[in-house]
Amino acid sequence: MPELPDLTVPERVVEDTCGETPLPAMGLIEQVWERDPIPEADLAERAAEAVRSLPFDDVPDGGTVALGVGSRGIANLPTIVAGVVEGVRDLGFEPIVVPAMGSHGGATAEGQREKLAALGVTEERVDCEVRSSMDVVQVGETPERGVPLYFDAVAAEADAIVPVNRVKPHTDFDGSVESGLSKMIVIGLGKQRGAKVAHDWAVDWSFRNMIPEITTQLLDALPIVGGVAIVEDQRDETTILEGIPPSGFLDRERELLETAYEVMPKLPFDEVDVVVFDRQGKDISGQGIDTNVIGRRPFAINEPEPDAPDVKRIYVRSLTETTKGNAMGVGSADFVHRDLYEAIDASKSLINAITASTTRGVRLPPVVETDRAGLVASLSTIGVVDPESVRVLRATDTMHLNRLYASEALVEAARERSDLRVVREPAPIEFDDGEFAAPPPDEV
Repeated sequence: MPELPDLTVPERVVEDTCGETPLPAMGLIEQVWERDPIPEADLAERAAEAVRSLPFDDVPDGGTVALGVGSRGIANLPTIVAGVVEGVRDLGFEPIVVPAMGSHGGATAEGQREKLAALGVTEERVDCEVRSSMDVVQVGETPERGVPLYFDAVAAEADAIVPVNRVKPHTDFDGSVESGLSKMIVIGLGKQRGAKVAHDWAVDWSFRNMIPEITTQLLDALPIVGGVAIVEDQRDETTILEGIPPSGFLDRERELLETAYEVMPKLPFDEVDVVVFDRQGKDISGQGIDTNVIGRRPFAINEPEPDAPDVKRIYVRSLTETTKGNAMGVGSADFVHRDLYEAIDASKSLINAITASTTRGVRLPPVVETDRAGLVASLSTIGVVDPESVRVLRATDTMHLNRLYASEALVEAARERSDLRVVREPAPIEFDDGEFAAPPPDEV
């Protein structure tokens, strides 16, 4: 891929333009959550139990079972998939893993295999063949609109299909089912062609209506014997592992989504002047930066934005390694660091954006040379700044929000709340050649 032109604005230009901008002292706060995660040692067996609970009565002995596995950064994913593989073999069937990720991985079979490997799902780790293909077959069409229904050709040829996915709030729409098993069979296992068709029609139809209707049709047309649903808690640890039969797909997934909303990590304040995120990526959220966390949905068509929080400026420092250059969602930021810009794979990002009909999601914000420049630019564009009252947070990403750096005003507010704890008192921000000297807050 040719090198991107240098669009970086030097730190001295930002500081000369903004003038003297006082920076707030920053402390460290911690969110106090009630949690009940599944012990790591029990995860594989719990996953095996979940798949063994599904109705395999019509599957022939020794039949092939396609396990749909996606591209999200799900906690303990290799362990869970390995447990599901073992559970399928315990029942006398032969499992195969099929990438269920729409257009991700550059919309190529090898790219999707590499995407799974980056998440730890390799043939060696899960003891199972990974059969990756972008070929699809049409398995029907919707009755009223005539929308063709495409499905992964490898999975469609199997004797049984079991999607394995996390149930969580979606970043682009609100509905009775959002991200989860149903969306995986409609979008993920539709591969690039099916995902593109679904996103095109969703502009007017809306996913909230489309996904339940198409899910019902796919359950009738294909040998989907159920799915393994995962729910994670506020610290992104597995708290629910459950097998859901086809008869309970929509109803039970709706209930699990309500639980996921209750336990999803959130920013602890509804009004924030500046939020710094150390990283974004497809393994963090489908939109790189979870729109439910930042209160912004700037590229969803005909979908309302979340009610809270209200964040005036967002500065993002880097892309995760696992996202492989896919910068989907970077359009949510107001400023980005040069490191993020230089890591962008323009082709992967645009393929994802076109497939999802969210091209505004990959619009590039202003690029700054250093963290100091990013913070100064953010603070200088929100009005008059008082370092003692300005409300600033720094988080690792939108998935890891247990600990956050917080400005003095927010540290003082945290002292008055039982759900927050002050870990470190505010101190001046330290820089090393213009970059934050302090590590990401979840590493402290």
